[in-house]
Amino acid sequence: MSAAVVAVGDVRRGIALPDASVDAVVCDPPYELAFMGRAWDASGVAYDVDVWRDVLRVLKPGGHLLAFGGTRTYHRMTCAIEDAGFEIRDSVHWIYGTGFPKSLDVSKAIDKRRAEAARWTGFGTALKPAHEPIVVARKPLVGTVAANVTTYGTGALNIDACRVATDWSERSDAWKRSGHSADPDAEKIAAPPGVGITCHDAGRWPPNVIFAHAEACTDDACDAACPVAELASQSGTSTSRATDAPRGRRNGGFGDVGADRGTNVPNGAQHNDTGTATRFFPVFRYVAKASTREREAGCEALPSMSGAEMVDRTEGSAGTQSPRAGAGRTASERRNTHPTVKPVALMRWLVRLVTPPGGVVLDPFTGSGTTGVAAVLEGFDFLGVELDPAHADIARARIAHAQRETR
Repeated sequence: MSAAVVAVGDVRRGIALPDASVDAVVCDPPYELAFMGRAWDASGVAYDVDVWRDVLRVLKPGGHLLAFGGTRTYHRMTCAIEDAGFEIRDSVHWIYGTGFPKSLDVSKAIDKRRAEAARWTGFGTALKPAHEPIVVARKPLVGTVAANVTTYGTGALNIDACRVATDWSERSDAWKRSGHSADPDAEKIAAPPGVGITCHDAGRWPPNVIFAHAEACTDDACDAACPVAELASQSGTSTSRATDAPRGRRNGGFGDVGADRGTNVPNGAQHNDTGTATRFFPVFRYVAKASTREREAGCEALPSMSGAEMVDRTEGSAGTQSPRAGAGRTASERRNTHPTVKPVALMRWLVRLVTPPGGVVLDPFTGSGTTGVAAVLEGFDFLGVELDPAHADIARARIAHAQRETR
């Protein structure tokens, strides 16, 4: 069984771990938006270069850091991470369809007695949130990638463990393209002369975009707000010619490839690979936000709070009906009172991507412990630091439940 420890502490006072002692860091720091008026989300800790410098210290050379950020503040956190000495390698974007727009109605903000109010009907101040960015950073290597990996076990991403599952069972004697594999050890499929593209039985290469179904989706149909519904409407029958293809739809929306680049060849004929655009992305079911069952698992013995108490509102007040009140505003009694719980399936994919087999995952902003749950379920050891003792108790309870599940 994987080991897990959650300590109560302030990362600004240092992380009590030896140098180069953890293999990966996967975390969800405060977005610095003063969420629900909470002081912990307006402390500036995500922008603190010294904090990230200490994270760098405890990581092994080549170790990866994944850190969520808010769309308005992500850039400042990323700059702090880079200033601490990390290499910024990429960004991953988690896309979902259940966000609430926190926008001011401009016409209502203008005195209705003023003639110009009607002129601004339909104007607001914010877009509907539908994605969260995740910075992908790496501690500098010692020597080459090969030398670093063999010495420390870190420095590379676990591509095969995170591939987009694809059913190649219907492939025929005609060639088929995975779209993402150049693996010399992958099974060779007969291809037209000069193309030489191979398929990998584990699926397509993982992209830096992740989609989540809306909670209201079912196995038979997507909710109207679900971003996957639009992907599912984009079949692989568009043309591969950039000038002829519908915008965003050539090769299922992913550019021109192969010896027939620039010619008007239907995807199905060129690749023998039909289906919707969802086949190119990791798509998680019902994880746009963590379900009540998932977030509460293991917390049965902890004290509960009402939804109104969680968002500092009076029960039944108009404020609890406003999206501005935040997550959990209309919930019944809950024991996991953390307001920003990430889905376990999403965190498992991220942890698996950056952690070597048998590795140790650190989360210096543990919150309610979802990273720890994911690490344990994936067979990794976990170390967490959490500022709030109540949240640390929730994290320990959820992680202990996950450990029991893996026995």
